[in-house]
Amino acid sequence: MTARALGRAVCIQAQQGLELEAELCVPPAAVGLVVFAHDSGSSRFSPGNRSVAGTLEDAGLGTLLLDLLSAPEAVVDGLTGEHRFDVAMLGRRVVAAIDWARAQPAAPGAIALFGASTGAAAALIAAAERPDAVRAVISRGGCPDMAGPTLMRVRAPTLLIVGGHDTEVVDQNRRAAAGMRAEVRVEVVPGAGHLFEEPGALEAVSRLAVGWCRRYLGAAGTAVSGSP
Repeated sequence: MTARALGRAVCIQAQQGLELEAELCVPPAAVGLVVFAHDSGSSRFSPGNRSVAGTLEDAGLGTLLLDLLSAPEAVVDGLTGEHRFDVAMLGRRVVAAIDWARAQPAAPGAIALFGASTGAAAALIAAAERPDAVRAVISRGGCPDMAGPTLMRVRAPTLLIVGGHDTEVVDQNRRAAAGMRAEVRVEVVPGAGHLFEEPGALEAVSRLAVGWCRRYLGAAGTAVSGSP
């Protein structure tokens, strides 16, 4: 069995005076990088996202798990919730992560975005802002409708994964998909709720994510070095 690549801590300059903490993991000869935008009130330590990231790494893809809020912002947000729904701000921070990744000496040739809940809206906003960099978007239990009119500008093929028991979100995702011009697919995981905590639910998400990334990153991507 091949040993899993080790992640390393990095800091991403989101704006003047503000750095975001992240974890970068790049397996040898990776063909692309998946940037994760976490869900409301979560962080790069989100068990769900880390589970999916591990499967992507095993499939030969690099991952970048980042905190969309600084430590002081996270404290405030935990008390007031004032930052987690500011998807425009969160989208700008995902853009900063994309720009950071592309500026590395061994920049990946292919980038995908993976967003959960409000992080999915942030990922879609970033995809619209960086159409030449983002080749695919994946949403897990996401709120794509929160991206508003920006959805019309997304060019990257988009996979919207929702739980079968999360009926309201299923309807929201289908409505959002109907309003998109990019290639889009809605995948419903039977028996899963909003957090995909049911047995086998996250594994299903991981399989779908790997398939989408292989389809849109594998052939066109260039090798990614683990060097900073």
